[in-house]
Amino acid sequence: MSTPFLDTEGNPISKDQLLGYGRSGLVILQNGVAVKMPLRYLQSSDDEVDLNTSVIQREQEVYQRLEQCEGVLPCVSFSPTTIQLAFMRNGDLRSYLSQNRPPKSRQLSWFRQMAQALSHIHRRSVIVADIACRNILLDSDLNIKFCDFTESTIMPLHTNMETADDNGYSIQTDIGQLGAVMYEVVTGKPCKFDLHENHASRATWPRRETLPSTKDIWIGSIIEKCWTQGAYQSSTRLVEALDAVVLENENKGSSCVVSSKGIFVAGLALAAISYWVWRRR
Repeated sequence: MSTPFLDTEGNPISKDQLLGYGRSGLVILQNGVAVKMPLRYLQSSDDEVDLNTSVIQREQEVYQRLEQCEGVLPCVSFSPTTIQLAFMRNGDLRSYLSQNRPPKSRQLSWFRQMAQALSHIHRRSVIVADIACRNILLDSDLNIKFCDFTESTIMPLHTNMETADDNGYSIQTDIGQLGAVMYEVVTGKPCKFDLHENHASRATWPRRETLPSTKDIWIGSIIEKCWTQGAYQSSTRLVEALDAVVLENENKGSSCVVSSKGIFVAGLALAAISYWVWRRR
């Protein structure tokens, strides 16, 4: 069955080929590779296709800056109008979460990978600007890979990223959006960190009341700090916070072992006392 989309040669794209699409691009599976190309409909004008092509070419520049960056979807090659990317069979994180409830150990592993990847990206002087579960893919081992850099900003190398700002976007907004991803993973509920409330042209920090409560949810304090502008000065600080997390079930397991030992020792003591009292009779 065909989709309403056309490839770069003007050929219809089948439903079996299509992996996903957005405002300016679409991704198809071709010879085992995910190929990203400009969004094109039968009725699209040349100007519309040219504009979408320029977005693809801009994203190529981001992938070139992020070459071999840990936690970023590997780029295989480029053509003048496409990006060839590694195919991730487990799809995007949002789709995976709709079918699965990963244990906390898996969640924590993901969060650490996300924060580490974001730290690597920021070290390359790139602001992601559009971090969401739909833009995080899972490889065959369920490791995370950032993808979709159509909204990203390439800053000059060696920029002080803690003060860098592109029309309101910064490493702080990246951290805030990552907090929304963590909330969605932990609770299973969608969460939007809306930087353009009331359709503002400049990205602005969302009001706290527009975000859900983090009370009584796992790692809620970390998510809350992600949503507090400047609470984490950098993504490296977020990495450190996540590295310090100890899983609750591990603690409980240790407590149970200690409690069992305590009961056993108390039982021996009681038996010894009972025996001593019996001998004294």
